[in-house]
Amino acid sequence: MRQTSHPIERLRSGIPGLNLITHGGLPRNRLTLVAGTAGSGKTVFAAQFLASGIVGEGAPGIFVTFEERPEAIRRNMASLGWDIAAWEAEGKWCFVDASPQHQMETVFTGGEYDLGPLLARISSAIEQVGAARVAFDSVGSLMSQFDNGTMAPARHALFQMATTLEQAGVTTVMTSERSEDYGPITTLGFEEFVADNVVILRNALDGEKRRRTIEVLKMRGGSHLKGEHLFTLLDGEGIVVVPVAISSIGYASSTRRLSCGVEPLDTMLGGGLFEKSLWLVAGATGTGKSLLAAQFVAGGVRAGERCLLHSFEESHDQLVRNGRAWGIDLEEMESDGRLRIVAEAPEAASLEDHLQRMKANIEKFVPDRVAIDSLSALQRIATVKSFREYVLGLTIHMKLRSMLGMVTSIGGDLLSSDSSSDLHVSTISDAITLLHYVPLGGEMRRAVQVLKMRGSDHDKALREFRITASGMEVGEPVPDASLLF
Repeated sequence: MRQTSHPIERLRSGIPGLNLITHGGLPRNRLTLVAGTAGSGKTVFAAQFLASGIVGEGAPGIFVTFEERPEAIRRNMASLGWDIAAWEAEGKWCFVDASPQHQMETVFTGGEYDLGPLLARISSAIEQVGAARVAFDSVGSLMSQFDNGTMAPARHALFQMATTLEQAGVTTVMTSERSEDYGPITTLGFEEFVADNVVILRNALDGEKRRRTIEVLKMRGGSHLKGEHLFTLLDGEGIVVVPVAISSIGYASSTRRLSCGVEPLDTMLGGGLFEKSLWLVAGATGTGKSLLAAQFVAGGVRAGERCLLHSFEESHDQLVRNGRAWGIDLEEMESDGRLRIVAEAPEAASLEDHLQRMKANIEKFVPDRVAIDSLSALQRIATVKSFREYVLGLTIHMKLRSMLGMVTSIGGDLLSSDSSSDLHVSTISDAITLLHYVPLGGEMRRAVQVLKMRGSDHDKALREFRITASGMEVGEPVPDASLLF
């Protein structure tokens, strides 16, 4: 008779974004190994796993420390908003201190390495507080004590520990060191084979920039998203994972048309932008990208929509001033609560932090349309790979959460096939509009062109436009445009 397989029950990790990657969380009553180099966030991961159980489920936890003293962990985690001392007083958090000062009384017995005393302490603590979660930090420090010319005793001891914890009915996270971000998984080379699941944290140096990523390498008996995903460490929150891949394209399509904010440009687009679409506007500096972003959100406000404008090029006051010059009162739109402007310098935070903040703003403000001006400004703070992941993650998030999205970019960065910085956002975009400088009548003038309009016909002409006190004014097709390129 064929046996029916039962899905493994998942336990929410408490780390935002990780449940999406692991398709529901960490397998319950299993051992998860979290490996990483120094400074990659292993201790935070372990502590956050326990803290989320206490805050979200009222489930007590045990923290077994082999390196840092409990007082150091209490102090370091306070910046994340976790009052460990208060949880200890309430019987929700319990330390088992096996740091170097206490290893003689917890690991060694009569000159031999024996985990019996340590496991007895852990089992007693689990029973005492009714723990559902256990975190070890770091098991590599413990295993390295077994130095008698062979790793067999250490491997046996780790199996013994895993078996004891599984029999106790707890879900366990163990951290372990690795010497390099893309080398062997662990220092001793066997921990990953004992664990049911393996998660890798990286803080790799690429050129002059650090890139934090998380990867689920193994999840025994369950599925997960493959590859590396960005993560960041935020004050008051801890680790926040920013998934850059999705298992399926879940956003809807629509035949409903929405105005881009400029009526003649709507005509060029075949009647406006489709709802749930992403509009890319690319052009050289000064061609009018920020103007179109302002008119895009202004058009949404006129239609009764809520709009979010993220600017990485200009300050809030500059945006308001420029808007007035174009006949757009952004300040009044903000006062009415229909518009929110977020202006930040790219260098003010890491790329991962910017992405998380933008997602948080979208979740909090719940806009109908989102404009970002410009993606190119953020490129200078990131590696090409990180930025490509950022663009994919952000644009998909925008399409899932809003009716309409717009991004601007310096022309060539995203569209040139021979550019090393091609980020492939053009393939994600449903509509692409190019802004050009063209020589006409002995002077440089501006022109607009619709390069792509997915699902619809569009105006193929290159048309001259002017920037006036009422915004963009689109004119007639440029004569002999084919001779200009």
